[in-house]
Parts: sequence; C-alpha cells; structure tokens
Amino acid sequence: MPTVAEAYRAAVADHDAGRLAEAEALYRRILAVAPEHAGCLHRLGGLALATGRCDLAITLVNRAIAVDNREPVYFNTLGNAQFARGRLPEAAALYRRALRLKPDYVGARYNLGNVLQALDRPAEALAAYEQVLALAPDHAEALNNLGAVLLALDRPEDALVRFRQAIALRRDYAEAHFNLGTALQELGRRPEAVARYRRAIRLRPDYAEAQGRLGTVLLEQGQLEEATARLERAIQLDPAYAEAHNNLGSALLDQGRFDEAAVRFEQAIRLRPTYAEAYFNRAELPTYRPDAAERAALEALVADDGPLPPAKAPFIHFALARALEEAGEPARAFQHLLTGNALKRRQIGYDEAATHDLFRRIAAVFDADLFARRPNTGTPSTIPIFVLGMPRSGSSLIEQILASHPLVQGGGELTTLVMVATGAAGGRGRPLAYPEDIPALDDAALRRLGGAYLADVPPLAPGKTRLTDKMPYNFLTLGLIPLILPGARIIHTERDPADTCVSCFSKLFPFSQAFSYELGELGRYYRAYHTLMAHWRAVLPAGALLDVSYEAVVEDLESQARRLIAYCGLPWDDRCLDFHRTRRAVRTASAAQVRQPVFRSSLARWRRFEPWLAPLLGALNDPTPPRLPPPSANHPPVWELLVARGQPAAGS
Repeated sequence: MPTVAEAYRAAVADHDAGRLAEAEALYRRILAVAPEHAGCLHRLGGLALATGRCDLAITLVNRAIAVDNREPVYFNTLGNAQFARGRLPEAAALYRRALRLKPDYVGARYNLGNVLQALDRPAEALAAYEQVLALAPDHAEALNNLGAVLLALDRPEDALVRFRQAIALRRDYAEAHFNLGTALQELGRRPEAVARYRRAIRLRPDYAEAQGRLGTVLLEQGQLEEATARLERAIQLDPAYAEAHNNLGSALLDQGRFDEAAVRFEQAIRLRPTYAEAYFNRAELPTYRPDAAERAALEALVADDGPLPPAKAPFIHFALARALEEAGEPARAFQHLLTGNALKRRQIGYDEAATHDLFRRIAAVFDADLFARRPNTGTPSTIPIFVLGMPRSGSSLIEQILASHPLVQGGGELTTLVMVATGAAGGRGRPLAYPEDIPALDDAALRRLGGAYLADVPPLAPGKTRLTDKMPYNFLTLGLIPLILPGARIIHTERDPADTCVSCFSKLFPFSQAFSYELGELGRYYRAYHTLMAHWRAVLPAGALLDVSYEAVVEDLESQARRLIAYCGLPWDDRCLDFHRTRRAVRTASAAQVRQPVFRSSLARWRRFEPWLAPLLGALNDPTPPRLPPPSANHPPVWELLVARGQPAAGS
C-alpha cells in the first residue's frame, strides 16, 4: 500500500506527463484520506483551471492557501483563475502577493505584466515586463508583450526591436510576427508589414486577426480584391470579429458598394454597441439618412453620462454633424462639429509655431537661384503625376478623373515623397534635414532620390504607364520634385478658401490632420499654404505646375478634364468624364463623393455655417503674419509636422 507521499509523487508524474485523467483520479483518492494536503489541492485546482472550471479551481486553491499561505505558486495559480474569470484587480493583487513571498518569481511577474496590460496601465506593465527580462533575458513571451506595450505607448521603433528579439528566440512565434507587422504598418512600412502578416498566417492558418490586418494593409496599398478576400476570411474564422466587419465595410465603401458596406457597419455595431468608429464610417455612406430616433441614440452615446470615453467621442460628434446637416439643421450640426473638433484638438499635439517656421524655411531654401543652378537633374521618369494642395480642395476628384484614363493608375495618398525628402524611403539612405540639406546634394544624390521614389511607389499594373500620387501635403516638398523627377507632372488643386477650410473642419481624418481642429489655427494654416504656393509659382521653372480650380471643374467638367489630360501628355479618353463609374479603391475622406457625378451642392457650402465662422474668416482675411511664439531650436521631424499620428478611422 503506497504512502500519501508516494501516491502524490505518482500523481504529479502523471500530471507532468500529460496523463491528466489519471492524475486527477489520484489527487482525489489522496484527498479522500488527507483532505488538507495543500499540494494536492493546488494541483487539482490547476487541473480544474486548465479545463475551464474556474470556480472549482478558485475553491480548491483557496483551500490550499488556508493550509499553507507561504507558498507563492498558490497565489500565482489563484491569480490565473481570477484573471480567467475577468476579475483583473483581484488577479493583480494575488500576483503581487506571490511576489512579496518570492521577488524573483518570473512567472508571477510576467502574469502581473499581462494583467496590468489588460487593465490598460501600460507604464506599469512596461516596468513589470522589464523586470521579467532582467531575471530571464530569453523570455520570448515577455519580449513580445513588452513590444505590444511599447506600441500602445506610441513607441513603434522601440517595439520593433522587442518583436525582432522575440522572433530570434522563437522563429515560429506567430503572435510576434503579427505584432511586428502591426508596428511596421504603423510606421508606414507596408510591404514589410504584409510579409510579416503572411508569415503569421503560414504559421497559424486560423489566425483571424492576422487575416484581418493583412486585409487592411492590402487595402491601403490598393490591392482591392485580395484585401476584401482576407477580411472575409477573417470573418469566416471569427464571425464575432467586429473590427473585421467594420474594416470590410470600409473596403466596400472604398469600392462604392454602399449597400454592402452598410450591412457590415451595422453588424460591427451589433457586435459592439459602443463601436464609435463603425458609427462614424456608417455616417460616411451617401445613402445614410438616420431618423430622429437614431440621432437621439447617437447623442446618448456622447451625453455627459454616456458610455464613450473622450478619445472615442469625436467619431460620434462628427457622425451627428453630418446627419444633422443632411437633415437641414446647420446650427445643431455645427455645435457637434465644434465639440468634436475641440475634443480631438485636446487629444493631439500641434506645434503651430514649428509648422509655420517650416513653411518659412522651405521658401528660404528653395529660391529661384536653386532651380536655375540645377537644371536637368534627377531621374528622367514620366511615370509620376503629383496631385497636391490643401486637403479637401478637390484632389480626390482630380485623381479619379485621371485614374479613369486607361493608361493611368491611381496611387492614392502616398507618403513616399516625404520619406525621400528625409532620406527614409524604404528604410534606406542617410537621414536628411529637410529642407536645409537639399541644396548641398549633388546630381548623383538627386538621381538616387528619384530612383528611391520610383522604387517605393506601387508597381504599375499591366497596361498602365502613369501613376498618380495625391498626397495633399506634397505641396511642402513640391520643390524637390523637379530636382529629382524632372519628367513628373505636378497638378495643384485649389478651392474657395472658406469652403476648403469648412470641409476640413467637418472631417475627422483617418490620421490626425493636426492643424484643422481649431478654426483660428486652420485659417492661419491656410494662409501659410497660400503664401507658399505663391512662392512656388514664382520660383519654379515655367510649365512645372498646373493650377486647377475645383469650382471650374464643377462648372465645366469636360474642358477642365481635357486640360488635365493634355497637360499630362496623354491622348483624350471619354472615360475620364464618367469618372464616377471607375472601379478602384479610394482611401480618402472623399471615397463616397468620387462615386457620384459632379454636383454643385458643395459650392459655397461655408455659407450654411457663416454665423459661427468668425475665427476662421478673421484668420483667412488677416494679411499680417500670425503672432506666434518662437519655434524650438530643435526642429520636429517633418512628417510629424505634416500629419500627426492619430486614431485610424477604420478602427483597425
């Protein structure tokens, strides 16, 4: 007859070998004769937890602790059971109790990091994971989770390092490949992100989140068919995956498939009734006409005692503003715009002085003498057609007209030119201080920059010879274009200043357009842009730039479209007049509008809101330079000044 100690050793051996049924039977036989056997109670509790019986696990481990409250592993296991039940503060307290008993307990410290991360306490989670790694430098899971916390803290470059370290330890670590893809996507390195998502899926074909993220980044790259298929696959794997429904809705919206998009947004909202981004995206549909009851339900979400946190509330305010404007209530609509913009402005950093100083520095560096001294430089490619100007000035319409030509591929808003301007294209090349370093570049360096641009833009599809790049902010790097790509065409879209600014103020952009969330700042930014464009016209070589008026296109589409096509050196094609029928992904705030024929209702729209626009109109009409504090001696990175990082509207 074995002793209790012998039976317990046999049960532990079965447990560790994976013979769980045999182990459980032995544990129960032992407890029948020794009901206060703490080790047996704990082990049996661990088995219950592993099979999802959390309540039983909590009962058993508490009995073990009642017998022996000096064993740290018992508190760790009880913390795991409480974590599984969703009782996160209780779990954190138990992990801390285990650590008081055993400060170098790696497992408990790792679990504490996990629960702190789940509690949205990233700074504390960061410290916990760093302590794990001090004790166990090769802890791949801690490295991966530390990277996830760094990503949440808006430190993607630091996160990359940790994800790569985790993968170096475990090449088959699907979650680390996925997280690395997420960091790369956030940094705008989309081809590398795609490769990581594909790797994660090869390692784990049922990885719904990787399928969904891959679909989203492919959509950003304009790979419409595979993007849609990946998002649909994500939903097949996880029908309750609200983000996939929402992002598939965005993909369908970008394709002009409005009814199907509405179904997806509605499903995302059903799955998550407080999904602010889905409400916002639904409001972007031209077919969306909420009744009074639906508008009241939206207003309840952002009431003082509503369920949404301040970070999410702007999505609802902008959705309500659009719905109320459509319903003929401009006063209520503008009140929601003021509230939504004010909330968003508090969430982002905008250095107005540094931004205006950048405009000044660009004009000082790119003078007429620079272009006179550097003729015939760069890479002589005619592929790029740049469409630039203030956001909401008609650039999406112009790109859609051009992309309806059979020889032109719509590239959308590419970040490539600013990455070239700063030496960051594709992660290659030495850093450049833009604009100050540009005049010192020799002809070979300018050719390299032109080549870097062409290497980083999307490849041309069969039959296409030209590619549009409609990043509006390229007006800040416009002077670089004739130096590195002298064969490129540059089209500047302009629109009534008040209409342009009101349109900016009424949009919550996919990534924070930092200058547009306060009326005075917006008006001052527009004046700075207008001044810089006048500078470009004065110093650029003749014929380097074509100005196109949005109002002129609305009034006389055919003559303006023919003017555009002729400027680009292309033969005329009547499909350019039927631009709204062109099937392609449009990833801008104008995705719905470019699916419709030209309409006049957007002209003089600002007058609907004129009573509330005094700060904007005053800034637009003030001829004196704005009184701003002196800029910092350390210039912020150019891209941070152009587009501050913000919350993706797609909810990815």
